[in-house]
Amino acid sequence: MKRLLSIELHKLRYNKSAKVISIVYFVLITFIALIASIEFSFGNVNFRVADQGIFNFPYIWHFNTWVAAMLKLFLAIVIVSMMSNEYSYRTLKQNLIDGLSKREFVLSKFITVVGFAFVSTLFVFIVSMVLGLMFSDFNEVSIIFSQMEYLLAYFVKLLGFFSFCLFLGILVKRSAFALGFLLIWFILESIAFGLMKWQFFKDTDIANHISQFFPLQAMSNLIVEPLSRLGAIKTAASQLGEGFAKSYDVSWSAFIIVLAWTFIFSWLSYVILKKRDL
Repeated sequence: MKRLLSIELHKLRYNKSAKVISIVYFVLITFIALIASIEFSFGNVNFRVADQGIFNFPYIWHFNTWVAAMLKLFLAIVIVSMMSNEYSYRTLKQNLIDGLSKREFVLSKFITVVGFAFVSTLFVFIVSMVLGLMFSDFNEVSIIFSQMEYLLAYFVKLLGFFSFCLFLGILVKRSAFALGFLLIWFILESIAFGLMKWQFFKDTDIANHISQFFPLQAMSNLIVEPLSRLGAIKTAASQLGEGFAKSYDVSWSAFIIVLAWTFIFSWLSYVILKKRDL
């Protein structure tokens, strides 16, 4: 495994576009800190975003993982381009000639995917911890380290998404087409949900129950949007006669579904590569 990882790190070291995109991704995550300086004015009322509790422990684990997850497309570009380069520069064929089996090749890519997900999760943890210690109103140890399951959900979400991107990269061979296929898949899931909700079952609950098994929807279900948890939002909603009856906990059913899809995508990547004549 160490040998496989060293091979992938060597390739990434000389991939300038991958390094640039990865740096941009991590820089954008650090920009979450800039949210603290944003100040809004409504008439005579001024308020700063950081003062609304978004950096309070343990809410920050939920908020930051949700925001960071929206940036995952940057690393998805790295994953698919990494696979595309294997075909373009014929390094895949050379690796196989040098004695690397197809199973080991897919395993090396999966290790890279795990590495990207782990480093990103660690980075979000560090950024969140620093921001929380600076701005949180609650600094008790028991509170700081509560609800950290959002970090695990974030890791699994990235793992599933990157495995999907790896599968598309192997299937399509070209990064632009792979990303296009990813967009088409998202549209198809949305259309399928709409048809179930408005045409076939005409029931939102049934549509939600079935769509939770869709890969992208399952990844989305791992971390529910956190904004409606804010006290200011709840207060405004109650004044308007509205309420939020939803669970913000990590969906463990989505957790299992995403892990299952991760296995399926990795297995399909190997099957495609095994049968393909290189």
